[in-house]
Amino acid sequence: MSPLATHDVAPLANQAARPVNPSSCVQKMVNVLGQPPHYLQLAQTLINEIQSGRFPVGTTIPTEFELCEQFGVSRSTVREAVKQLVQLGMVMRQAGIGTTVKSANSEGSYRQVMQQLNDLHRYTADTVLKLLRKDTVELADPVLCAMLNAKPGETWLHLEGVRRSPESADPIYHTEVYIQPAFRSLTGFENEPHTPIYTFIERQFGEQIAQVQQEIRSIALPADIAKIVNAKARSPALWLLRRYFNKRGEIVEAAISIHPADRFSYSETFQRGWSGA
Repeated sequence: MSPLATHDVAPLANQAARPVNPSSCVQKMVNVLGQPPHYLQLAQTLINEIQSGRFPVGTTIPTEFELCEQFGVSRSTVREAVKQLVQLGMVMRQAGIGTTVKSANSEGSYRQVMQQLNDLHRYTADTVLKLLRKDTVELADPVLCAMLNAKPGETWLHLEGVRRSPESADPIYHTEVYIQPAFRSLTGFENEPHTPIYTFIERQFGEQIAQVQQEIRSIALPADIAKIVNAKARSPALWLLRRYFNKRGEIVEAAISIHPADRFSYSETFQRGWSGA
């Protein structure tokens, strides 16, 4: 794999994403226990070997049977690992030929995969938030107030910016962040663009984020946001609202992001909880 924004309930937060190092794509995918499943470990090994030149572009990687033998894993594990490389655009399967290496780099969009709050740290560590504006806003719009569980007249800290990836010339997304009045004196995040905003809130105010909720919708990319992220206006996009709650169930921070659809995909893994023996 996740990993859109309000714009007036349009200027809320916008996030767009672009290609990244395929290694980091795989490294973001962890299960709920914090340990990568076997197929992701195998996928990472194959990525490393492709990038090191062991399997040059145009050559084929070992067959499923050979990979099972080499790594001592099941065929389903091998198939899932190869599937990751196919999705990254690094290999292609051809009947009667095998799996051929297409590229040493990933193609297409940034893939955001999150299953734990810590995955947000990994995501921001790979990207940079560039602030475009910082101010305080007095809430008046009823839709925005509802999103923030806030009352009209409350004054929230408002940040606007774009997130970038080192591998992409264009922004990953445009974003608008709202921070509740109790923390509107927040500082320091301007100098640490790789660190999540909520981390600064926890550091400076002793608050603790207990839960993060996300809402994702499909929208047409607003014209003003399209200019900022260098995308086509009215093209398909994803609107993502991420709300951070403390232990008292209060919204500490809310970020609204808009992602051009061709730059971003979101993936989640759900693990079944078994009862009994």
